[in-house]
This record gives sequence, structure tokens and C-alpha cells, in this order.
Amino acid sequence: MENIEQEFITTIQSYERVIYKVCYMYTTPDTPLNDLYQEVVLNLWKAFAKFRHECKASTWIYRIALNTCISFIRKGKNKPETVTLTPAFDRTEDDDETEAMLRQLYRMINRLGQLEKSIILLYLEEKSYEEIADITGLTVTNVATKLSRIKDKLRKMRKED
Repeated sequence: MENIEQEFITTIQSYERVIYKVCYMYTTPDTPLNDLYQEVVLNLWKAFAKFRHECKASTWIYRIALNTCISFIRKGKNKPETVTLTPAFDRTEDDDETEAMLRQLYRMINRLGQLEKSIILLYLEEKSYEEIADITGLTVTNVATKLSRIKDKLRKMRKED
């Protein structure tokens, strides 16, 4: 039992930033980041013994994290509210313009539907279309089509803002 626990802890530590990024995208005033993170880790632990390593660990973690966050939001409230970007996420520059652009991007992404938000998050994480398809359960062609539509939506939102 100790071996599986240690393997799980190592896996979670390796992918901690990924889990936080996914959770951050679904954070609302009623759904704090730490609550989502805890729920994702709990679900990862419940599923860990059944993980057969047929896909990459990152794919498995993304799938569980996204499904957990979406389910958690559905249980609580319908639609996430706009959240601000916190210093905990990949901000190496103190450039005000970059910070403003990131905040605008996250606001626009938060206005997307749950599946669209998941797809664009994975795209921004530089996942391939194949990896996005594996994680979301869509076909590669469907991922490409949806990504194109999402980008168009984001461009339209940007012009409106």
C-alpha cells in the first residue's frame, strides 16, 4: 500500500501545476480554487489504482481534472463567473500590458461553454489535436473544427470588448 501511495504523491507533485491550471479555469466566487483542487486530487486518488498506463499520465490527469471541475460546477452553480488572473500562474514578467492581455483572455475564455473552455485550455497547454481528442473523447477532426470556431468566437469577443 505504501508503494502505491508514494507513486500517487509523486504523480500529483509532478502534475500539480497542470491540475491547478485546469481548476483555475473553473474557479468561481462560489467555487474556490482550493476546493476544486482538493476534489480533483480526491478523484485522482479514487481512480489511481485503476489507471492502466494505456495513455500518458498527463492525458489521464487532464481527463479526470476536466470532468471533475465540470461536474463540480454543475452541482453548484450553472455558469462560472469572471475571475482575475492571480500571480500564482506563469507570470514571469511584470509587464502591465501583458498582464492586461492575459486578464482579457481569461475573461473571454470564462464566457465560453464548458467543452469549449476545456478544448482551448488544452490547446493553450500546447497539447496536440490527438491528445486533446484523447482527453475530451472527441475525434481529431471534431477537435480541429471546434478549435477553429472557438478562435473565431474569441476574436469576435475581443472586437466587442
